[in-house]
Amino acid sequence: MPNALLNVPVEGTVTHSPEGPMLRLSQRLDGHDTFLTGSLDIADTSVRVRILTLDDVTVLRPTDSFPAPGDGEHWHGRLHLPHGLRPRSVPPDLNAAAGREGRSLNGLDEAELRYVLTFLSEATTGDIRKARIGAVVSTLPATSGRNQ
Repeated sequence: MPNALLNVPVEGTVTHSPEGPMLRLSQRLDGHDTFLTGSLDIADTSVRVRILTLDDVTVLRPTDSFPAPGDGEHWHGRLHLPHGLRPRSVPPDLNAAAGREGRSLNGLDEAELRYVLTFLSEATTGDIRKARIGAVVSTLPATSGRNQ
């Protein structure tokens, strides 16, 4: 795929549904754009796929027809991602609020940060976002040197 920013070796198993085959990855595709498309080289075939990354699993759903392996069979291939890495940076308003309250964002692991960023991105108004930031910041540990 020309202009692909990232090429990732992937493997997994096949599940068939009424809508067609689903290629479940053995490891969650983390830090990449989801609900977008890419191209998968599998069994000497290149097929366009929709990338669906949920909480703990990534599924590739082919958008083209291709001779998929049978149900439960293992497969391997190379996923070409034109989208590259999804930024996982803390937004400035959350960072500033944590700083004002003497709270540390360093205690969040990757999954927790992903949930926080999703939680904030789904706020429909500025007031809701402020309230959500307040909720997140109140649960963070205090920075060293500050008594709570």
